[in-house]
Amino acid sequence: MWRRLSRMVRSFVGLFISMGENPEIILEQNIRDMNDQVPRMNESIAMVKANSTLLQKEEARYKDDVATLSSKVKAAIQAGRDDLAGSFAMQLEQVKGALARTQGQLQTANAAFDKAMAVKKAFMLEKERKTQEALNAIRDYRRAQWQKKVADSMEQFEVAGISQTHDEMVRKIEEMTAVNEARMEMALGNVDQDKIHIEEESDKLRANELVKQFKTEMGLIAPQPSANPPQKTIGGTEAQRTS
Repeated sequence: MWRRLSRMVRSFVGLFISMGENPEIILEQNIRDMNDQVPRMNESIAMVKANSTLLQKEEARYKDDVATLSSKVKAAIQAGRDDLAGSFAMQLEQVKGALARTQGQLQTANAAFDKAMAVKKAFMLEKERKTQEALNAIRDYRRAQWQKKVADSMEQFEVAGISQTHDEMVRKIEEMTAVNEARMEMALGNVDQDKIHIEEESDKLRANELVKQFKTEMGLIAPQPSANPPQKTIGGTEAQRTS
């Protein structure tokens, strides 16, 4: 009884704990969280890629401006317009500075994109590993839960009274058998065994005599001579005396 009560208390405590922290639910939530991170990571990588693309376009535009301004400077010099050539040269210098900055930013953006892709690749590999590990753990947990149910069922079956009832009934039958055997011995002790034996032998002899009589009547055996001598009658004695 105490073991059953203790098991009941443990089951209630385990139920509250399992409701608060179920390994299967937590692992499934971890898988969902990792899957949810993929779109956010792709969005971040897309932003890095977009920045790199914008910088590439800006670099191409600055290169076109450099080429255009260089041509204008040369054309102004050939036309003898040093004033215009100087103005174009100043613009060209500014554009070249902007191009240098853009190229530096583009290099950084490309490196960031490459790093982001490497991080994503590592994350996807780790995500796949952890997902598979979580799925295996969930299967093991479900198998363990099933084994726990079977073990609890077998434990309850063994302790719930089957074994105790079996032993108790066997013991009762053994006690009843011993009592009846003792009563039988006492009853037989009150019977005259010798008298029973003599009666049985007498019945056998009587049966044998009856069988012999039937055989004699049937002519199967010769009649047995009487063991007693013939008795003399009174008439016979008087005849002997007369003679």
